Amino acid sequence: MSDKHYISMQGYQRLAGEMDHLLTVERPRVVNNVAAAAAEGDRSENAEYIYGKKRLRQIDKRIEFLTRRLDVLEVVPQTKDTQKVRFLAWAEVEDAEGTTRIFRIVGADETDAKAGWISWKSPVGRALLGKALDDEVTVRTPGGTVTYTLVEIHTTDPH
Repeated sequence: MSDKHYISMQGYQRLAGEMDHLLTVERPRVVNNVAAAAAEGDRSENAEYIYGKKRLRQIDKRIEFLTRRLDVLEVVPQTKDTQKVRFLAWAEVEDAEGTTRIFRIVGADETDAKAGWISWKSPVGRALLGKALDDEVTVRTPGGTVTYTLVEIHTTDPH
């Protein structure tokens, strides 16, 4: 699994939608703005022209990245397994103090720390994958070593 690039269908569609928007809406709009700014004459002191060219480079870099990324991503269907933690599952864990947290195991392109969406390649994600209810995992994090007990596995968002 280590050199694979997994993603949910929703995540893939979000990235593909971003690329489509850049190609069909954003880039043509910026090209038109740059052309209009260039028509005004002296480009060396034309802020709209300079900014527009910079924005075009940013857009082109993002399109290039998304094109390469979408080619290597592998869409994984949502799991129905509640016996073990799988990719795209929500794992509810409890620490030694009784504090519960819910982590969703996702691909690197979908991580969102505030929402609890963690990469399957992260220390906590790797530790939780394949675990069953009541299993304990000990993970070294930047904040220190943490031991979690797996108390629930959800296949849909439990919030």
